[in-house]
Amino acid sequence: MTTILDHLSIGTPALADGWQLFGGILGGTWVEGDDSPGFWWGQLKFAAGPKIELMTPTGGRDAAFLERFLAARGAGPHHFNFLVTDIADTLSRIKAFGVEPVGVNLDSPIWKEAFLHPRDAHGIVIQVAQQDGSPSQPPPRELPEPGPPARFDLIEHHVGDLDGAVRLFSEVLDGQVAAASPGTGTAELTWPGGKRLRLVREDGLPLGGALHHVRFSRAAGAFSAADRERAAALAGRLGVTVELAG
Repeated sequence: MTTILDHLSIGTPALADGWQLFGGILGGTWVEGDDSPGFWWGQLKFAAGPKIELMTPTGGRDAAFLERFLAARGAGPHHFNFLVTDIADTLSRIKAFGVEPVGVNLDSPIWKEAFLHPRDAHGIVIQVAQQDGSPSQPPPRELPEPGPPARFDLIEHHVGDLDGAVRLFSEVLDGQVAAASPGTGTAELTWPGGKRLRLVREDGLPLGGALHHVRFSRAAGAFSAADRERAAALAGRLGVTVELAG
């Protein structure tokens, strides 16, 4: 079985800031997107690393989960997605780990999914999904021409229980422990395709964890001062901290 860190999903009431930041400045290019019950989602890919997904509510009863999220905290990181080749096996591994998945939906032939609650996943929703086929919607008209290609180098996530988080992301979700420094309270895990997650121990976090920042670097050249200023403003409205390396 294969498990891959596929994307970080960000919830937002308005998509324009996300398109400008992750497309116009960071060079993300359209992958796929579609309407789902209660929300619309779209994904951008980069020169390396996981994808970014933007989600926005579209109304109705099925939008309640995302509307509650936005009402409680505003725009911000909503979940990590892991694509798996055998979701039944993944669910067995999750349960053997002592966690009960929620929102399990195995009815669709093209998209089967389940979730881990933030209380069980160190402060953020984790979605595991088995995908067969992709939507073919064209990119939204608001998506600008992509800027110079960039790599999505790192997701840094802070957790109260570092050992437990490392076990979850390695034993259940197949991350390879690339570096661990118990003395400094950090560990890094990787998945194929340049996907990297750094875990940092920090006490007193709500639900036991919180996404700290994401890091991008230009595939060639460097970010300008104007890029950095514009990126900081857009990221602030999206509720995510973006580090531009180099």
